[in-house]
Amino acid sequence: MKNLIIPIFILSLLTACKKNPEKPVPNVIDSMAQAKEKNLEAEAEKKKTDIVAIKKTNDDILLALKNKDYKAFASFIHPEKGISFSMYGFVDPGEGTHFSKADFEKNLPTKTLFTWGAMDGSGDPYKATINEYLTKWVFSKDFTASQYSLNKFLREGNSLNNLQKIYPGKDFTENYIKGTEKNGDMDWKTLRFVFEEFEGKQYLIAVVNDQWTI
Repeated sequence: MKNLIIPIFILSLLTACKKNPEKPVPNVIDSMAQAKEKNLEAEAEKKKTDIVAIKKTNDDILLALKNKDYKAFASFIHPEKGISFSMYGFVDPGEGTHFSKADFEKNLPTKTLFTWGAMDGSGDPYKATINEYLTKWVFSKDFTASQYSLNKFLREGNSLNNLQKIYPGKDFTENYIKGTEKNGDMDWKTLRFVFEEFEGKQYLIAVVNDQWTI
């Protein structure tokens, strides 16, 4: 009698499967594939959100610089990593100027001179207050009317551009103003911002100017 139980059970199971073909046995591989697809969709959606957030932050920073509202500019500085400045496209961590957010805000209203780098051609150190540097060097042209790009260089000078090597994997924007015909397009300028997300918000970790160098 016991020997008949197993064949009867198997027969019943096969009959049930034939009657319910629309209910297949769960497939682990399919489940994993669906989970991966959902993760990819989530990542793609996040990337779209980041693209919009970075563009808005880029434009807000440019507006703050145009209005010389440097307190507003300071609000975009990364709370933990601070901000670095580079006078030209070649970023030299040992030569550029770095501030924590607190130090930037503390020195903003002062007349303290900082060395921001060396002038192209002469090699003379460029010394200025924070206000002077932002006004005369960083925003030397109205970049609110510039051409915008994300993670793409629109123009590079004759010096090495190592931004992606110094900030690997970071999102960056480029705000490019082409040169004039009068000067053979040699007076072009570009302003780049490097971003890093912190607690769901995009913050500025570097400001890199670039132009034609000798």
